[in-house]
Amino acid sequence: MNWLTSKPHQSGRRDSNSVFRVTALVALPAGGLLVAAVMIWQAFSQGGNPDPLAPHLGFTAAVLDIGVLVFREGLECILVLAAITATMGASSADYRRPVAVGAGAAFIATLVTWWIAIGLIDDLTQKLSALNLQAATGLLAIVVLLVVMNWFFHKVYWTGWISLHTKKKKHLLDRAKTTDASNANLWWGFIVLGFTSLYREGFEVVLFLQSYRLKNGGRIVLYGVLLGLLFSGIIAVLTFLAHRRLPYRRMLILTGIMLGAVLLVMVGEEAQEMQLAHWIPTTALPRFAVLIPPWMGLWFSVFPTVETLVAQVVAALLVVGSYFAARIQRRFIAEVSHGA
Repeated sequence: MNWLTSKPHQSGRRDSNSVFRVTALVALPAGGLLVAAVMIWQAFSQGGNPDPLAPHLGFTAAVLDIGVLVFREGLECILVLAAITATMGASSADYRRPVAVGAGAAFIATLVTWWIAIGLIDDLTQKLSALNLQAATGLLAIVVLLVVMNWFFHKVYWTGWISLHTKKKKHLLDRAKTTDASNANLWWGFIVLGFTSLYREGFEVVLFLQSYRLKNGGRIVLYGVLLGLLFSGIIAVLTFLAHRRLPYRRMLILTGIMLGAVLLVMVGEEAQEMQLAHWIPTTALPRFAVLIPPWMGLWFSVFPTVETLVAQVVAALLVVGSYFAARIQRRFIAEVSHGA
């Protein structure tokens, strides 16, 4: 009799796992096909042979850059929230709700911050020249991007951020078990935990996107954000609804490499804007002008000047050097721990 009653339950579990597996196999490739469709549509809209010097070709590149950044931030936010809720257990199921409420409030706060930032920057455009403002916001965007890539101070930015929230969660759960703290106080504690998990990522995105908004307009920013939210939403569904264990570290490394390419483009573009604003000199390289066609400047911000090329080389060395430095540090720590 027990066998008869348990069989439907096991069958239902297998059916549920099959549905989740199919969802995982379909949802992620669907997102990739969407990106490919946009690029193919762009090519066919130019008669199958798009002109690299056409000014509106920057649309696709900018949308993809913004989408990668938003997806990267969304992925880190999901990773933090997953670390918070993963070990709560069935008895703590009620505390997942205030975490979700806090994350939702953080999303709304991010939108409010976006409109505040637009108002402040638009007000500055009436007092500063467009070139100076673009150069300033471009520098801010590069700093934010370096932090987002988390190659620098990896333990503080990523591992430390997750462990900080995990400790706060553990403190709140222990407090619920050992004290007579009211449910309202505990709820507010978990709401704040969910809020900080998402709002920090949203605030970084808001700062970064101001540079793109000044250069390309709000429509491109909107499309890029929607693309990034689409990918983030797929990962969130698979993580929290389908309870899939995804290769977060590999995904973060992949998006980190993509952001590294975005960084090189931004550094070259920022150096040129600083030249146009007369913040730095312009030293032309006529011999390199023959080797570097104009479309390289449009697509990859590679210009035949000393300042732009040196800036990109320095940025590449910083990224690659910090990556290998982090690997050496991890290996050293592992050897010390093994020796101890």
